[in-house]
Amino acid sequence: MTTDAAALTPHPSTVGGSVEDRAAAEIATAAGQLLLAYRLDAERAGLDPAEVRGAGDRLSHEFLVAELARRFPADVVLSEEGADDPARLAADRVWIVDPLDGTREFGEFGRTDWAVHVALVENGLLTAGAVAMPALGTTYSTVDVAGPAGPLPRAPRVVVSRTRRPEPVMAMATALGADLIEMGSAGAKAMAVVRGDADIYAHSGGQYEWDSAAPVAVARAAGLHVSRIDGSEPIYNQENPWLPDLLICRPELAGTALEALAR
Repeated sequence: MTTDAAALTPHPSTVGGSVEDRAAAEIATAAGQLLLAYRLDAERAGLDPAEVRGAGDRLSHEFLVAELARRFPADVVLSEEGADDPARLAADRVWIVDPLDGTREFGEFGRTDWAVHVALVENGLLTAGAVAMPALGTTYSTVDVAGPAGPLPRAPRVVVSRTRRPEPVMAMATALGADLIEMGSAGAKAMAVVRGDADIYAHSGGQYEWDSAAPVAVARAAGLHVSRIDGSEPIYNQENPWLPDLLICRPELAGTALEALAR
C-alpha cells in the first residue's frame, strides 16, 4: 500500500482562494486518497470491517496532523481521533478535522457516503474548509464550491441517517411533505445539499464540532442557509466541542424548516 503523500494527486482546482482554502482542499483530498488505497488493500486482504474502520481513522488522523503541522506549525489542531489540546482555547487559529466521517460506511466496501473534513477557525470564525468524498473522486471546498441551481422540487428532499431518525427532524419532514433520502456521514449529507441532490439536511441528537465545521464552511461558501435548529449561529472552538444539532438547506426553505423544527 502506498502512503507517501508526495505521490498523491493534488486537488485539481486550487487556483483561487487563500493559502488556507487551498491547503484545506489539498490536505483533505490527500487524506482521502490514502484512505482509498488502504481500503482497496483491506478489501483484497479480506480484513475484518472493525479493523478496517479503526485503521482508517488512525491513518487519516496521523496524516492530517502531520501535514497541518508541516504547513502551519504555529496552529493548533482539534481532531476527533486526537487528544484535546487546551492550548486551542487561547489560539487565534485552530484546525478542526474529522479524519474519517462515516466510519461505519467506510467499513462497508463499495459504499461512497463517507468523507474527510478539514476546517479552519480563526478568532472564533470559520474561514476555510473542505469536505473530501474520496470514493466519489470529489472534494468540495471553500476554494471553488458552487451552490445548487434551478427550481426546488414540489416535495423537498430531506437527507436522513440510515440508523438514527431524530424525532424533530422526522416531524419537520412530515410537516413539509418531504421525500427522504438515506445517507451515511454528516459530510456526505451536507454535500448532497450543496450539489443539489437534496434540499435539507437537519440533525439533532448529537454531534461534535468536527462533524460539522468543514461542512458548514463549504455550505456557507455555496450560499446555503446554515444554523442550529433553533436558528442560532453554530459556534466553534468551544471548551466543550459538543455541538448537537444543525440545519443546512436551500435558503428558500430555511423559514419553513425552522418553523417546523420549532414545533
